[in-house]
Amino acid sequence: DGMNVLFIVVDDLRPVLGCYGDKLVKSPNIDQLASQSMVFSNAYAQQAVCAPSRVSFLTGRRPDTTRLYDFYSYWRVHAGNYSTMPQYFKENGYVTLSVGKVFHPGISSNYSDDYPYSWSIPPFHPSTEKYENDKTCRGKDGKLYANLVCPVDVTEMPSGTLPDIQSTEEAIRLLNVMKTNKQKFFLAVGYHKPHIPLRYPQEFLKLYPLENITFAPDPWVPEKLPSVAYNPWMDIRQRDDVEALNVSFPYGPLPDDFQRQIRQSYYAAVSYLDVQVGLLLNALDDVGLSNSTIVVFTADHGWSLGEHGEWAKYSNFDVATRVPLMFYVPGMTTSPVSQGRRIFPYLDPFSHTLGLVPQGQSKKVVELVSLFSTLAELAGLQVPPVCPETSFHVALCTEGASIVRYFNASEEKVEEEKDGCDDTYRCFNEEPVAFSQYPRPADTPQWNSDKPKLKDIRIMGYSMRTIDYRYTVWVQFNPNNFSANFEDVHAGELYIVETDPNQDYNIYNNTSHGY
Repeated sequence: DGMNVLFIVVDDLRPVLGCYGDKLVKSPNIDQLASQSMVFSNAYAQQAVCAPSRVSFLTGRRPDTTRLYDFYSYWRVHAGNYSTMPQYFKENGYVTLSVGKVFHPGISSNYSDDYPYSWSIPPFHPSTEKYENDKTCRGKDGKLYANLVCPVDVTEMPSGTLPDIQSTEEAIRLLNVMKTNKQKFFLAVGYHKPHIPLRYPQEFLKLYPLENITFAPDPWVPEKLPSVAYNPWMDIRQRDDVEALNVSFPYGPLPDDFQRQIRQSYYAAVSYLDVQVGLLLNALDDVGLSNSTIVVFTADHGWSLGEHGEWAKYSNFDVATRVPLMFYVPGMTTSPVSQGRRIFPYLDPFSHTLGLVPQGQSKKVVELVSLFSTLAELAGLQVPPVCPETSFHVALCTEGASIVRYFNASEEKVEEEKDGCDDTYRCFNEEPVAFSQYPRPADTPQWNSDKPKLKDIRIMGYSMRTIDYRYTVWVQFNPNNFSANFEDVHAGELYIVETDPNQDYNIYNNTSHGY
């Protein structure tokens, strides 16, 4: 009768996790999930900003098809009446539930998180979400500020809690309801942290003494970085603590000690998130559903922590586009467990450093736009058809092929399969590629370079990532008819992964181009 789905999506989480090889972070619960999962170490978002990325992976369409590059349009009205992944599960007999930040709130999901199309009951939002950007951070002078770096005493917070704690509690409540009613469910849980402000319970700082915190390996703006590619991190400049530093626009840099504090707080926020994920998965064990529930864990995009002299997302670099992605599938990624044995016992990050390794790991380059078809296949539903080249008129189709074929195949075997060639425009046996894109208002960094509104977009950076390189062209873009002109290239970037893993040495100009 099909598996349940628990879909966990985290806001702004780059793969700083033990299971991804990070040596500093304490993330025992996510690592434990990874130890039972298929983990993709080369997964990429289609645009490194919240609303466009989420609408893309929830509809299985790329940003050029959703026509959402900012926050200000609803795809069903503005592009096409596309079915979403939760809607598809709902139409296939699942109770679909949304907790926290799944769709980006506001006009881009019709001010309703796309209810009732996508969800069986109205989505839950934590009541304390509205205080996220308020002055709740106590400064050295004892006064309250709206800071970027914001460790807090939870008992002093409004209602004595934080949004992600409330979301975990609600998700656990819903798991119990589903268990009681014996209903098949698709439960999406969207966590806010480590999205800014970096507001988390202050005890998590203890895990990361400042002297252990390193800088980014490349905290400078690369010499050959085209100015159009740079994002000036306006959103963090507007926080009280950063504003007080009077950092020059657009390149900064931030003072060294403050860079370390941001990195420290990002890590602390990740450990706080890990606790929430641990409590949620432990509850899945408690209700006895770990054996019959697929768990997906991912993020909407990454976040720069000083690499290239950049902060926040808003770029085409790996640090902004790469995300964690793992799938726990009972009986597929793990052998079925005898009823009652715990799969996800809660692990306390203050005492556990197990160093668990992923159950299976694929280095294949994959995209979040493949989530829809992948989850449909894993759940035993019919996989939506591949979209035709122009699909504005097609309600149900996907632009991302299912990646289930990478799950238990040895890397070599997959290469020989030719099964995908007849029905898709991209042959499965070709080298996989991840496409990302980012819009800009101008060739040089402006106040609105991070988040240009549609009408202000003049340039689109189209980026492709293979296992060996990242190649980006910044081309002229017309927002009135959504057309990109690849004849009018404003700038280009080419980075070779093997010799330049951090993407600091742009060799675009020393090479001849196939275009």
